Amino acid sequence: MSSNDVPCKNTDGNHPILIDMHSLLKECFLLRPDIRYLNFGSFGATPSPVFERYLEWQRLLEAEPVQFIAFDGPAYLAESRKALAGYLNCSDPDDLVYVTNPSFAVNAVAMNLELLPGDEILATDIEYGACDRAWDFHCSRKGAHYHRQHIRLPVTTKEAFLEDFFAGLNPRTRLIFISHITSTTGLIFPISEVCAYARAKGIPIMVDGAHAPGHVPLDIDTLQADYYTGACHKWMMAPKGCSFLYVHKNWQEQMEPLVVSWGYQAAKPSHSKFLDHYQMIGTRDFSAFLTVPACIDFMRAYDWPAVARECRTLLLKNAGRFMDLLEAEPLSPLTEEWVGQMLSIPIRTTDPEGLQRRLFTEHHIEVPIMRQASDVYLRYSIQAFNTQEDLDCLYEGIQKNKTSF
Repeated sequence: MSSNDVPCKNTDGNHPILIDMHSLLKECFLLRPDIRYLNFGSFGATPSPVFERYLEWQRLLEAEPVQFIAFDGPAYLAESRKALAGYLNCSDPDDLVYVTNPSFAVNAVAMNLELLPGDEILATDIEYGACDRAWDFHCSRKGAHYHRQHIRLPVTTKEAFLEDFFAGLNPRTRLIFISHITSTTGLIFPISEVCAYARAKGIPIMVDGAHAPGHVPLDIDTLQADYYTGACHKWMMAPKGCSFLYVHKNWQEQMEPLVVSWGYQAAKPSHSKFLDHYQMIGTRDFSAFLTVPACIDFMRAYDWPAVARECRTLLLKNAGRFMDLLEAEPLSPLTEEWVGQMLSIPIRTTDPEGLQRRLFTEHHIEVPIMRQASDVYLRYSIQAFNTQEDLDCLYEGIQKNKTSF
């Protein structure tokens, strides 16, 4: 039996047969069968067992909304946060709160920073656009500056990256903000080293880990960031609108609510003002948050680290041919130090939006082609259900459209 096969009982319940693990996993997802989905980085897909659990939670909500939201909800959320904390190696689940997306988390932290005119936030110049906008907004209101430090591409070594990045540090820097895995370029940054340097300098750090949970190993306690946000609805495969914000205990007291509601000056406060401020924010369907234990169970059942290794192998196996096709150079060494299950390739086109649309409408391929300042990147993601055939179709689709670049 190969490592890609799993035993399954036949219909009579006695005679085991072999089924291909890839085929089994592909059947678990609800994606349209006519679409080659190479964009797990933008929105993950939810497996059927997790989606069914999601519906169960929603049915429980609709069966008795008052009890679900007002009385039982905090206990449900606590159990889910406990499971998430175990998965992330976060020693105290109360240091985590669920939020709808990382943009919400970034705004919460930015709003609560005590910035003075002339203060700076240090970031790279390849951060996620929504987060750039959030920092620009909050810094401008306080007279502070959001400093996007230029990162030379391609990156070559961790040492070169750190030298580039920390050249932007100065006595006015009040917080470091950086992606764990960048959105447009798909690069894995050396976050452990960045956090260690920030601690040595006594500067708080916030990590945008939208793409990290379920994609690369993540150990909150070891990392020791001051703030960390991650999306569960990407590589962890939760329903959309499920993310988390971690705040170190040193900073929780100053985390006033982004949305002022019942948790502010709560009539019946819990043991944590931080949780009150970010859980008790009015009526909402938080069923997606409650599916995280089911996501973790699903990944364990299918040995997700092994699945991820096969995905990275397929991704890197095809990197060279796409570089040649697009006459491009890789943005980093093609190693697991820098590349996970997403690969971004520079592409020379004046109409990335039009090309992306043609690949979808004419070739049934869902793949992003994104702008980053004056640069454009095609980024393909590989998940358990993707095959060599998917990448072959992408290759052919780009070939047929090269004259329109």
